[in-house]
Amino acid sequence: MSPARTTGRERGDQARFTRLAETQGPRVLAYLARRVDPPGDAADLLAEVFATAWRRVVDLPADDGEAAAWLFGIARGTLANHRRGQTRRHALADRLRANLEHRQREAAPPADDTVAVRDALSRLAPDDRELLTLVAWDGLRAELDPATDATTGHDRRPPFTPTDTWPRAPAKR
Repeated sequence: MSPARTTGRERGDQARFTRLAETQGPRVLAYLARRVDPPGDAADLLAEVFATAWRRVVDLPADDGEAAAWLFGIARGTLANHRRGQTRRHALADRLRANLEHRQREAAPPADDTVAVRDALSRLAPDDRELLTLVAWDGLRAELDPATDATTGHDRRPPFTPTDTWPRAPAKR
């Protein structure tokens, strides 16, 4: 509502809303802080409560006690929405965690080789170790190698033989 176009009723609604926010805001914030973890989320929830209350300001009861109860009702609904969202996020995180653990078990080398592989990797320079793990474990050679055919994913170069030198000279096209 722009100040130039507000009616007397709208100005009255604004004044009542402002008074309600000033008098009940700290109480609603304390209510929310006692019910959310971490308590720092309470300030964000309070902002949602007041945004909802402002959208519904025409429903604001005239009596101060009823107005406070109305605001706490909005806070209760906002808190319920927040908890449902947290439940959904936690369930999704659990599903993702289980999926990643399953994929790690599938991709992991046999247990007796794991220690030897990690020991060998630890002796490499950090950049070499990163490159080797990206190529061997994460399969990024095709994405990074310009000599790889993007349509098939196959290497256009001849296979490596023990007589080759490392690093290989770029293949001529």
